[in-house]
Amino acid sequence: MNSLTRRQFSIASIAGLGAATMGFGAAPAFAAQVKTLKIGYQKTGLPVIAQQQKSIETALKPLGTGVEWVEFSAGPPLVEALNVGSIHLGWTGDAPPVFGQASGAAISYIAAFPPSGKGEAIFAKSGSGITTVADLKGKKVAFGKGTSSNNLVVAALEANGLQFTDIEPVYLSPADAGAAFAADKVDAWAVWDPFFAIAEVRYKPTVIVRTADVLTVNSYFLANRDFPPDNAEIIHKTLDALREAAAWAAANRDKVAQALHEVTGVPLAAQQLAAERQDFGVSPITPEIIAGQQATADRFYRIGLIPKQINVADAVWSGGKA
Repeated sequence: MNSLTRRQFSIASIAGLGAATMGFGAAPAFAAQVKTLKIGYQKTGLPVIAQQQKSIETALKPLGTGVEWVEFSAGPPLVEALNVGSIHLGWTGDAPPVFGQASGAAISYIAAFPPSGKGEAIFAKSGSGITTVADLKGKKVAFGKGTSSNNLVVAALEANGLQFTDIEPVYLSPADAGAAFAADKVDAWAVWDPFFAIAEVRYKPTVIVRTADVLTVNSYFLANRDFPPDNAEIIHKTLDALREAAAWAAANRDKVAQALHEVTGVPLAAQQLAAERQDFGVSPITPEIIAGQQATADRFYRIGLIPKQINVADAVWSGGKA
């Protein structure tokens, strides 16, 4: 799958787990406008479209600022990279910034992307006998700790009268979870597109529950906390470029899958599935979005997945509210 090897996923997963459980180190300050904007991304979604079209590169060229794209397997290692300043901006699902903020990561919410609730699910192999959330009791469920899929698992269990302790969580990166699922070493797998779509194409699994069935959550564009003050113009031009890419994607859905395929190397059939169920857009961090993210944080604290209560609004960049 292009550069997504299991070894790379394992390394990234370890980095993410360490960040979520041991706390983050101090982040560097950015004293002046950067000359090369480093953006963290994963193999799906609007940032990939923008990368393929070079829309951010075009927007920042008049400022004399270049762009470097840095690929991550999942949100937790991306948040750690933001914290230490090895990237300036990055996109994750809902859970990684919650774990990051609770561990002291120097991050800020910049903007939100629409919920991708149909493109993330808990599923099992057909014929496994697992068809409902209730059937997960006592079963091994694979997902990444601190990821959006972690949130899905917790919410799905609670919505069906079960506790997180009723399952055996198996914390694995997407690549390692895929290998475990293929070898029947886990009973179910919770993951997002394009990994969900790849599994659908490969296994024709039984979809137990999708995120949209139990949650309304956003994905987020994040920054290192010290980056925005001296780089607001770069951020706003980047967001404008993302909005242009979103408008193109919404009007050219037949071309979206091909664009994603060209950047990621993920099989076209899987990217077609992912593209068909994805919404494209960029929105400010509204009070309603903050409330939804706060509910996720409170849920994680209640069951002991994060060490302390947090106030999500404390991590929202004021320049990103309008």
